[in-house]
Amino acid sequence: MHHEALKRAVEIAGGQSALARLVGKRQGHVWDWLNSTQKRAPEIAIAIERATEGKVRRDELRPDIFDPPADQAA
Repeated sequence: MHHEALKRAVEIAGGQSALARLVGKRQGHVWDWLNSTQKRAPEIAIAIERATEGKVRRDELRPDIFDPPADQAA
């Protein structure tokens, strides 16, 4: 995941614990995502997009899998 987008998601949600609750995970998972270089499952990117009401998009979190929306494409 791209860390800047994930950091924004944490901020939007109101913290790591809040984001974790919104996506059905524990705070430790969010901490791991922030502090690891491993890629996360696409389902997590989708869940974060939903949790942030689209303020952080799945393509920002996993650009290797998801294309930007048509109105954002270059």
